[in-house]
Amino acid sequence: MNGIFFAAFATFFVCLIGFPILLGIARLLGLYVIVQERECHVFVLFGKIVGTIDEPGLHFLWARLGIKALIINWIGRDYVVDLSLDQYYLRSEAVNSEEGAPMGIGIWYEMFISDPTAYLFRNADPRGSLTANVSNSVVRCLSNLPLAEMLSDRHAMSTAVRNEVSAKSQDWGYKLGSVYVRKVHFRDLGMIKQIESKVVNRLRQVTSAIKQDGVNQVSIIASTAERQAAVEFAKAGAIRPSIVGNALDKISQDPEVATAMFDILETQNILESKARLTILPKGNELLASLLATKSGDTTTVRT
Repeated sequence: MNGIFFAAFATFFVCLIGFPILLGIARLLGLYVIVQERECHVFVLFGKIVGTIDEPGLHFLWARLGIKALIINWIGRDYVVDLSLDQYYLRSEAVNSEEGAPMGIGIWYEMFISDPTAYLFRNADPRGSLTANVSNSVVRCLSNLPLAEMLSDRHAMSTAVRNEVSAKSQDWGYKLGSVYVRKVHFRDLGMIKQIESKVVNRLRQVTSAIKQDGVNQVSIIASTAERQAAVEFAKAGAIRPSIVGNALDKISQDPEVATAMFDILETQNILESKARLTILPKGNELLASLLATKSGDTTTVRT
């Protein structure tokens, strides 16, 4: 049991500590190198490039560099270059429109390293040089454009800047990807205030015009409705006498019905007038005259 336990402990120790140490010694001796995705290794020995590996995976250096692999990590150098896509945004590049308006251009662009050797040895600051080249291209290509075109046609401006920069950037190992003008704005505060004032005044004018047009439409609708209603009321007033006359003619054909109807109408008028009603016996003309002269709102009925 002790022997099994010792063997297990020794195996665990070798796998945990000994194997990584062995791999580290192998890397120092240049036996192999591991290249990650979007990565490139440039090997330099005595000031000369002896090998470049940009394919991801495990690579045996002795098969590629020969005997130089044994000393490349001791007296040479292994440059690791990141080939992944990078992005950058330039804010408010100063240009002038054709009308002389001071404008600011915000441009976004992508870039990646296409030639690691040129990137390392042809330019001390290739990223800064590319940024300066893009900035100069924006000024050269987008200055003196009409203001309306500068504010609306961003695709054409982006294409012009990209075509201007691409050829130069490749000499430094960089390759330019997509270029897009993201923002176009005015840089003069006084001009911005004037534009805001004009826009506000124009909005007020448009709002007033809309309100006035609404009032006019409502007036037209109301007047049309009133005219149509007046026409219909006039038609009704014109045919009313004919309808009432026809009804009275039919009622008058039966004397009893006519008498009853007129009695009812008279009684209804007396009740609706809210006058005082005094009932007197027949033959008292003097009393009726006295009551009539005393009160003008009293209705006398003889029975």
